[in-house]
Amino acid sequence: MRIVLGVAGGIAAYKAAVLLRLLKESGHSVRVVPTRAALEFVGRPTWEALSGEPATPDVFDDVTGVAHVALGSEADLVVVAPATADLLARAAAGIADDLLTTTLLVARCPVLVAPAMHTQMWEHPATVANVATLRARGVHVLEPASGRLTGSDSGPGRLPEPDEIAAAAFALLDPPARDLAGRRVVVSAGGTREPLDPVRFLGNRSSGRQGIALARAARDRGASVTLVAANVTLPVGAGVVVVPVETAEELRDAVRTAGKDADAVVMAAAVADFRPATTAGVKIKKQPGGSLPALELVETVDILAELVTDRLRAGQVVVGFAAETGDDSRSVLEHGRAKALRKGADLLVVNAVGRDLGFGTPDNDVVLLDAAGDEVARAAGSKDEVAHAVWDVVLPLLAPASRA
Repeated sequence: MRIVLGVAGGIAAYKAAVLLRLLKESGHSVRVVPTRAALEFVGRPTWEALSGEPATPDVFDDVTGVAHVALGSEADLVVVAPATADLLARAAAGIADDLLTTTLLVARCPVLVAPAMHTQMWEHPATVANVATLRARGVHVLEPASGRLTGSDSGPGRLPEPDEIAAAAFALLDPPARDLAGRRVVVSAGGTREPLDPVRFLGNRSSGRQGIALARAARDRGASVTLVAANVTLPVGAGVVVVPVETAEELRDAVRTAGKDADAVVMAAAVADFRPATTAGVKIKKQPGGSLPALELVETVDILAELVTDRLRAGQVVVGFAAETGDDSRSVLEHGRAKALRKGADLLVVNAVGRDLGFGTPDNDVVLLDAAGDEVARAAGSKDEVAHAVWDVVLPLLAPASRA
């Protein structure tokens, strides 16, 4: 596919170099069209070296090729990342004063825009109106991420991460079937934290990446999605309702509340198995003489087993995750099969975890088991690919749409 990557003049332009590599590594041809301001942040030689094609902001650099018309006409997708407030304003007004804005006027292919600017710029009524205008014309405008901005300020306005923009681009090039349209799903993600004192907790290494991928995949396939996010800092993106939680008990309550009307509940979060029996009101100090404080643990609620036993609605599909490590007695898959039999979930997604394995990594390798512990599918690749593979297996288990 032929992609035009427009880059506007913001500090986040350096992230577009990573996006360019992701697009190229997926086998697509990419032509970078920077604005003049963008070249103040990342130079032309960088774009040309990474893309293997010319990178100019000027319509007069290729007059004989009529580049200002040809680029947009021949493109299968136009992506603008970052899109500054200025670029959004010019695009909304139909101004065509450089190669990028002329390309946007000519393009009849899908256009994906990833804004990045200061929070006050993003929330200004002019920008709000410009974004609404572009969306009304069919432009796909991503929501910016929230977090630390260029200076000391924080808030919405950060450029979404390159992998999120790339995933949105690939979805436009090869859109998934809207086979979950009209469905409501709940996905949990991240790792719970059980407080020991005001500054310490028992937790795990889960980043929430796989759960977020599951939520996005369901959204892209037409579902109404609620993500119960336990201590997740990664961007989720537009179109997903996010309910932040911290502890296992908070996650349980949020899932049960959101899941009352859900066709499927996917428990991808890494829920702590234990919590401290008591939580100290002040930071626990080291004791004179080196004596250690006693730590008594109690089991947390088994949310997955509870969901299976007490379905929140008739016909609801319950999917669990088993993050396992092998040991001398059983392999990862054997532990997963035993868990499938104990829990009774409609599906159990089993994967190996550990340092640099499963948690926090961009890829995953899973086996899907049914309630009897029998293998029904395998999936490996990016967590987005794994997410779609999971929904492919869930789909035929759902109650007929008329009952959804």
